[in-house]
Amino acid sequence: MRQIIVTELVSMDGVVDSPGIGTHPHAGWTFKDIEFLPEAYEMKGREQEEAGALLLGRVTFQEFASAWPNMPDEFPLYNAMPKHVVSETLSEEDVAGSGWENSHLLRSLDDVRALKEGEGAPIYVHGSPRLVQSLAAAGLVDRYHFLEFPVFVGQGKRLFPESAAGPEKQMLKLVDSASYGNGIRMSAFDVVKG
Repeated sequence: MRQIIVTELVSMDGVVDSPGIGTHPHAGWTFKDIEFLPEAYEMKGREQEEAGALLLGRVTFQEFASAWPNMPDEFPLYNAMPKHVVSETLSEEDVAGSGWENSHLLRSLDDVRALKEGEGAPIYVHGSPRLVQSLAAAGLVDRYHFLEFPVFVGQGKRLFPESAAGPEKQMLKLVDSASYGNGIRMSAFDVVKG
């Protein structure tokens, strides 16, 4: 069985909306006014090497598909590996015609569960807060990776807003953490099951 690992760039006030690209008024908040330290992003490079597939919600898929294929040096492994978008509104033609090679459409959490039950390397979920909420509520998330940035964004999508229909309580076990001189904090948590 494959692991599903959620990886998020998150502000101090819990916003995951448009950390790099997007429509948020402060889009790109992960790179503005924060000193770049390569060691703070080491986890992101490791994720790309470990991942066997990407799993994305519709909005994140469309944002990434419009940008990542044009950045072959930054995302060579992600661009080549299978990408799965979970959507009830996109068509097969929308996904195949996105210009992002090796992209596939999944219609439901049952489809995600079938993908997870297969063999292979971990499946990484970037962004996609609504999808993450559904995956967590269905008990499909195995691990969370967070890079927390020293910024308050104020408004925007949060990973688990108060109104989300996520799990009522979910215990996590810290498996890795680090702090960096630019204020970024990294943490990785396994989901305690059973």
